[in-house]
Amino acid sequence: MARRVVALSQATSAAVAALVLLLVLMPIGAVALRASWPEGLGPADWAALRFTVLQAVLSALASVVLAVPVARALARRSFPGRGALVLLMGAPFILPVIVAVMGLLAVFGQGGILNTFLAWAGLPKVQIYGLHGVVLAHVFFNLPLATRLLLQGWESIPQERFRLAASLGLGPNALLRWIEIPMLKERLPSVFLVVFLICLSSFAVALTLGGGPRATTLELAIYQAFHLEFDLGRAALLALVQLVLVLVAGLVALWLGQVAGFGAGRGAPRQRWDVSSAWLRAQDMGVLALATAFIALPLALVALRGVAALGQLPASVWQAAVASLGVAVGSTVLCLLAALALAAARGPWAQVIGLLGLAVSPLVLGTGLFLWINPYASPQALALPVTMVVNALMALPFALRIIAPDYARTEADFGRLADALGLHGWARLRRLIWPQTRAAMGFAAGLTAALSMGDLGVISLFADAENATLPLQVYRLMGAYRMEAAAGAALLLVGLSFGLFALLDWGGRRGAHS
Repeated sequence: MARRVVALSQATSAAVAALVLLLVLMPIGAVALRASWPEGLGPADWAALRFTVLQAVLSALASVVLAVPVARALARRSFPGRGALVLLMGAPFILPVIVAVMGLLAVFGQGGILNTFLAWAGLPKVQIYGLHGVVLAHVFFNLPLATRLLLQGWESIPQERFRLAASLGLGPNALLRWIEIPMLKERLPSVFLVVFLICLSSFAVALTLGGGPRATTLELAIYQAFHLEFDLGRAALLALVQLVLVLVAGLVALWLGQVAGFGAGRGAPRQRWDVSSAWLRAQDMGVLALATAFIALPLALVALRGVAALGQLPASVWQAAVASLGVAVGSTVLCLLAALALAAARGPWAQVIGLLGLAVSPLVLGTGLFLWINPYASPQALALPVTMVVNALMALPFALRIIAPDYARTEADFGRLADALGLHGWARLRRLIWPQTRAAMGFAAGLTAALSMGDLGVISLFADAENATLPLQVYRLMGAYRMEAAAGAALLLVGLSFGLFALLDWGGRRGAHS
């Protein structure tokens, strides 16, 4: 029987769950009430829907197909710097989208490295704007994510299976057929759908690389309905269509999310007997070198271009940086408090509510909140608080999945002793929960802060000249063709995002379990 959790009262958990549910359902209700049902979707809206699905399918397919050889190479090789390379594979997930786009433009744009080389060779230049540019950017973000997910699949195969294969004399091709392909059949559908789900709600990538009406996603169409037409009914209807798409993809991803295992192993250190040939070693090293260059080169170019401009940034950039820091700190506090309260709840219902952020697009929430606020107050005046709340909701599923397992383990291991000692409420949190979960809380806090710092979603609906965050300021500088200043601001954004993540993660791990 599950133990009763008493560190936080069930009333507190229920209240937080109700508040989260209200913050999700109220905007959705506002969107539903304002949807222009009689008119329905126009030709441009259907085109945006088709493009949204098309780019998501192509992006997910390319990301997953390319991730297979990269994950396989990482799984069967051990070399100095492997841990740093695996860490690099997680960097794009917390990288501000607008910064990554700038890096991709430095490599693939009109004046980028690739086109400079093609011009020197007398070949026609490539065009990054449009469908192929959107897919390229999504592969940049999601190839590392797909690689990490597939790498977990390879690492789930017990060492004993590889030892048995070696004793039977199975070579690389036979091992691929009998061990690796069955694992991939189980993992690939869910990984594909996770990436597809992320690409469905893409906004900043389509905003900067879409290249025109033929490359407009639903999220971008919602943004345009607000800022260009101020057609709230059309924006609301598009938001509902977006919500249905994300919910359907999310439910399918959850349905395919359970992966069958290969049985238990003894957890022995990994050793492979099938990859000792020089050809396979060169093949794996080549794959890893290409993947590393694809990820690291755009980031290095942003850093090189931004360093020179750091000392000449306009005052508006520093003001936006302060606003972004305030939003990130506020989002982190709200997210951690909500995650802690939901992790303490009995039963799975609270955690299911906490995961709603995965099923609702930020622009859907922003649209609904705009519709609620607009009759009573100026949305621009509340731009930063609304962005703070939405960012907390968007990060809550990740924070909850990080904190909840450690919270449950702590209560299972030490809950009876804490009950016997009379530790309840704040004392239980301070003396039991915090020491045992501080590493998880630090990681969750760092992830939330980094994601909030780089968000360019809701703030684009609400912000004016005085309430811009740093990602929005970078986008405005790019739109004004002030590329050097944009590069400097982008480097500042990267530094603040990774700095917050590293500081909070280190603070959580420092002294953990001591």
